[in-house]
Amino acid sequence: MNLDYIKALHIVFVVTWFAGLFYIVRLFIYQAEAMKEEEPKKSILVNQFRIMQKRLWYGITWPSAILASTFGIWMYVSNFDFYLTQAWMMLKLVFVGLLWVYQFQCQLIFSQQRNDIYKFSSIKLRLFNEVATILLFAIVFLVVVKTSGSLVWTMLGLVILTGLLLLGIFIYKKQREKKAEIQPPAPPVTPEQQAEEPPKM
Repeated sequence: MNLDYIKALHIVFVVTWFAGLFYIVRLFIYQAEAMKEEEPKKSILVNQFRIMQKRLWYGITWPSAILASTFGIWMYVSNFDFYLTQAWMMLKLVFVGLLWVYQFQCQLIFSQQRNDIYKFSSIKLRLFNEVATILLFAIVFLVVVKTSGSLVWTMLGLVILTGLLLLGIFIYKKQREKKAEIQPPAPPVTPEQQAEEPPKM
């Protein structure tokens, strides 16, 4: 098969792989936050998020990860001698390895949440979600720039990007805390109060 087709398929499945990773962690966050809700809202939300997670994880993310890696290995083997001498490719493979570590960590969180185990707060999951963003920037820039001089600037850019992402999450956390102080949750309605409420027409 023409390598251009292999490259095109590799790019397509890389895109869908990252899309799945970005969204699955958002669903982890939503489910963790849903656990703070009162019944029956909590059960309704959690059950819905679990359905969405399962379909996304096994229907899109895992197949995309396997296919993207398969076509990537195909391209690498087809020109093994060339890629073996390229520093950018070796560094890219390191980041791809880290991406697979991230994939398996997502699998662990997925399994834990399905068993009502929540080891990470929503803020920690938001931080975790940005790891995929950093890996995406690293891999794409390494593939595009290739030259050693540009690699230095790429790594410097990653450091700056990481700092900006952390700053953004920190600001978001402070805003949520401030909003929670200004608007405390309403007290639960007692059965006596419910009995006093006039029937809704």
